[in-house]
Amino acid sequence: MTEKFSKIALRMKSNIIRELLKVTSKPGMISFGGGVPDPDTFPRFEMAEISKEVLEKEYRFTLQYGSTEGDPILREEYISLLKRESGIEGLDVDNLLVTVGSQSALDLVGKIFLDDDSLYLVSKPVYLGAASAFALRSNGYVYMDLREDGIDLDEVENRLEEIALRGEINKVKFIYVISNFHNPGGVTISLEKRKRLVEIAEKYDVLIVEDDPYGDLRYEGDPIDPIFKIGGQNRVLLLRTFSKILSPGLRLGIVIGNKTIIRKMVMAKQASDLCTPSLTQRIAARYLQRHDLLAQLKPTIALYRDKRDLMLAELEKNFGDMKRFHWTKPDGGLFIWFTLPESFNTGEMLEMGKAENVLFVPGEAFSLDNTCKNSMRLSFCLPPREDIIEGVRRLKKVILEYGKEKNLL
Repeated sequence: MTEKFSKIALRMKSNIIRELLKVTSKPGMISFGGGVPDPDTFPRFEMAEISKEVLEKEYRFTLQYGSTEGDPILREEYISLLKRESGIEGLDVDNLLVTVGSQSALDLVGKIFLDDDSLYLVSKPVYLGAASAFALRSNGYVYMDLREDGIDLDEVENRLEEIALRGEINKVKFIYVISNFHNPGGVTISLEKRKRLVEIAEKYDVLIVEDDPYGDLRYEGDPIDPIFKIGGQNRVLLLRTFSKILSPGLRLGIVIGNKTIIRKMVMAKQASDLCTPSLTQRIAARYLQRHDLLAQLKPTIALYRDKRDLMLAELEKNFGDMKRFHWTKPDGGLFIWFTLPESFNTGEMLEMGKAENVLFVPGEAFSLDNTCKNSMRLSFCLPPREDIIEGVRRLKKVILEYGKEKNLL
């Protein structure tokens, strides 16, 4: 039956992180793979109380189909949260769409903007969820290299100018960025670059898609204004999620943007899944009404900061004296991007890692052209402290064995 598959179906690839999750339960396995939050950070007792109440008293809503746009109470509460958190104003519920996690939002972005000949700008490395969603619709990606303060904007402007000179600027549909604590790169776009990015997007009349799943998980430094706040809803589409700050099991994402774009995404969502579950939306809405989410995150931030600091210290201890080994030092989020000398192939090393009971995500998974092979993504949020120490030790053993086998060290 394979000859019956569509072009989109033939482009589909398995998500390596989903595949890695299948082996994380192996006894003794230490996983630096998925960006899986520490379950002890979930407010389970508060949500259990709310769940019982909304099932018993609001069952006519919570157990029923809902509107495609999302629970109006949740959208109102999220508008209030955005105002308190970032000073974003001027929104009403029609500027928001509730999705089944942010991956659904990325899929909808690809669905409403990309044709086969469309162009879009993404970072290198790129978040693999975005890469898979966009590549299904178009292979017209244009890379932007990452620097310590975010994407290389000189490169962005040069690429857009080249496209404009070819007379194809109308084919450029959006610039996709992760503004805070990039996945997988760990870097944050500086305020100066955010302002300049908006200026570039205005110059070439291109939409910015700002993905910000981790912005509330800042461990040091001051918060930076969202690109959405700088550029406004007519230039920027903002994607947020509850997965990293409340619970991924709720499967709730939020899209904030121009009402025309939101309305088109609503139409696309109707064809995909009709609506986001009413039950989990109302649980989140009542939680926001009764609890201070930002205050609730303080112990989570302290926990993750400690784990980040430990992993950075262990990387320095084990690899600090090895030439051409380097890694990012994120101010927040969940990930460290670890780069080895160019001749290393972390994809080839993965099976060796499994044999040593340590998992990571090979860098090639975060590319659209099978590059980044000498890098890997490490997540520090889930393993306990002792596993971080032991896991980095195992990782060094794998790297040394691979280097010796390939005559690279």
